[in-house]
Amino acid sequence: MADKPRGLAREFVTSEGIDLRLTLGSAGERSSAFIIDVAIIIACMTVLQIVANITLRDDETGNQAMLVILLLIQFFLSMGYFTAFELGMRAATPGKRAMRLRVVARDGGRLTGEAVVARNAIRQIEVWVPLAYLMSTLGSSGSGQTWTGIAALVWLGIFAFFALFNRDRLRVGDLIAGTWVVRTPRRSLSAAVAASPRAPNFVFTEAQLDAYGEFELQKLEEVLRREDDLSLIVVARAIRKRIGWTDEGDDLEFLRAYYQALCQRLERNMLFGKRRADKYQKA
Repeated sequence: MADKPRGLAREFVTSEGIDLRLTLGSAGERSSAFIIDVAIIIACMTVLQIVANITLRDDETGNQAMLVILLLIQFFLSMGYFTAFELGMRAATPGKRAMRLRVVARDGGRLTGEAVVARNAIRQIEVWVPLAYLMSTLGSSGSGQTWTGIAALVWLGIFAFFALFNRDRLRVGDLIAGTWVVRTPRRSLSAAVAASPRAPNFVFTEAQLDAYGEFELQKLEEVLRREDDLSLIVVARAIRKRIGWTDEGDDLEFLRAYYQALCQRLERNMLFGKRRADKYQKA
């Protein structure tokens, strides 16, 4: 039975005190994302194996060296692939991005490198170790190999279905690392942040534009250019709260409009010799 969005909605209060009301990724979405990522890993390993077979022939020493290299690359792909992508700005592997998912810290804070490493280190125990035992039994005979294969299947099954038996759809890795995998809306953003015409319904007062200075303007530009959905939501709601803007609307359009208005305000003040370094300096 598919998960209902209402049952997957969670309160997510950021460090700025903003509740984003995120929606958790369902078991089906997470499984699909993992299958995509595993397919990418297998494709990379297949290409490497083909290259190795072509380049190394009738050379026992070279073949052994290549085998060691392949094993190291396999370990890096199984561990480093997920860690490297989730440490990135989007906090998501290609599979998660395809399913519109990303990793966030459950406490509402910044997703740390320690949490990412921890959740993916546990994946070795959840998936790759039992899978290695299971693969080793293929083509082998004997009661010992049979029981090893059964134990590996049970091991895989326990961890694979663990997320179905808790309301937050947490893997063991998520439980230990303090993370969630949530749905994120897909947005598109022009490369030219200030080039877009400002919507006429965004009219800001002088007091609202005096809430921030040059430092915040620079940070807002970075957020707009970075195209990170969660950052857009957090920053938009933080600005709305600070300036008393009650209309929710589209976060991206709101930030573009406020960026342009703030930029024009600061440039106009500079013509009269007035500069404001940041929000803490009096206007």
